[in-house]
Amino acid sequence: MKIKIFIVLVLALFFSSCDTQAENTAETRTITDVWGREVEIPTNVESIITLGSGAPRIAAYLDVMDMLIGSEAYIEQGVFPLRDYNPVHHEWLVSLPFVGAGGGAGNNNGFPEEIIMIAPDVIIAAFDLGAADELQNQTGIPVVSVRHVTGLAHESFYDAVRVFAEVVDAQERAERLLSYIDSLKEDLHNRTYNVPESDKLRAYAGAVTWNGRRGITGTYSVFGTFEAINAYNVAYTPGLDGFFEADMESIVMWNPDVIFIDPGNIDLVNDEYRINPEFFNSLQAVQEGRIYTMPAFNNAGTNITYAFINTYFAGTVLFPEQFADVDIADKAAEILTTFLGVNTFEVMAEAGLFYGTLTIGE
Repeated sequence: MKIKIFIVLVLALFFSSCDTQAENTAETRTITDVWGREVEIPTNVESIITLGSGAPRIAAYLDVMDMLIGSEAYIEQGVFPLRDYNPVHHEWLVSLPFVGAGGGAGNNNGFPEEIIMIAPDVIIAAFDLGAADELQNQTGIPVVSVRHVTGLAHESFYDAVRVFAEVVDAQERAERLLSYIDSLKEDLHNRTYNVPESDKLRAYAGAVTWNGRRGITGTYSVFGTFEAINAYNVAYTPGLDGFFEADMESIVMWNPDVIFIDPGNIDLVNDEYRINPEFFNSLQAVQEGRIYTMPAFNNAGTNITYAFINTYFAGTVLFPEQFADVDIADKAAEILTTFLGVNTFEVMAEAGLFYGTLTIGE
């Protein structure tokens, strides 16, 4: 009799163990991040932290900032419009414990001890593969990487948004947002694709902000803003992709019809003017007063909002007939509200991120 009771108890424990294991399995799911890492996360994710270049921004775009239980230390600097989501969410973010430095070039800049203390369900980080593994090992908390390339909604941005959305169950919002991006790209392209090269104004983007502030020679060979509207980029150089420092002789030779300058760097350009006014005064764009603003759109990743507003503004300058129906304030309001839920166009302008003309040398 005792043997029978023992066997029954063993079987009961066995099946109970099986039920527990099945229950535990059901409480987790596997996410494949942008590096192809398979990460096991809770089925129902209720709390997250975001770290690294671009991750907090995607949280804002997906409208899940309320899931954050930690923020990055840079937020102590105050309201920081160079990151489009910051003015909208600063008050919330500054109230949270700091769990990372903020920004970064893909390295692990999280604070492991602080992260362990607040114990988020998942860490969503725009980290390189090795850095994601490192932080996961340090904390024992799943790390999902959403690292992506900067630029005007690069293909890798789509991947990052979809991975992030899968973690936080925001797939519907993600697809609406990505469809909106596609519609903007299509609209920009369709306005200008059939304009003959001979009819295009020759454009140069100078004094761009790339890993710091730059003078007039800081430019792009392949520039998403110009590419999107099929513009004539005088700085395009085969074999060069993205930012490079041009030389002044080349700029004189290119002699652009229109120059765009980051207004945040106009002081550097004015300093260069005082040293070498002959260079600037020899340029047709300067002579004709065709110097326009191109506000910085990269800061700890790309502000997709600012990048698209820049592109529409460039369209109104370079293709006035094709963009005659575009009021930049109205278009900006649409873009900002779609991504952030709030129109921060006036906040941008107050911070020096404005759209209009500049005079070099003033």
